[in-house]
Amino acid sequence: MPDNNRYLTCGVDSTIPLEIQLFLWECVERMPAPKDYLQVFDLEQVGCMQSITHRSEEPEYHRVYLLPSDSPITEKLYIIDDGDHSTMLLASEY
Repeated sequence: MPDNNRYLTCGVDSTIPLEIQLFLWECVERMPAPKDYLQVFDLEQVGCMQSITHRSEEPEYHRVYLLPSDSPITEKLYIIDDGDHSTMLLASEY
């Protein structure tokens, strides 16, 4: 993802804690190039941990993170990069 403007939807702002939002942006930044325009994140509760599965199709990428959490959430998110800006949104908002 090139250096571009980042946006998020109202759904992400009201549902996803800021520390997780920042973590998701960081996951995309640290990916090897080239990067798909569509990044998919599945958030799930695994015991008392927050599981974050990050994946993309082209090129194929898959990575799972486990983070300690007092209140894990279950949600699916996308980060879509159109070249000028990147938008983080809930799958239900697509």
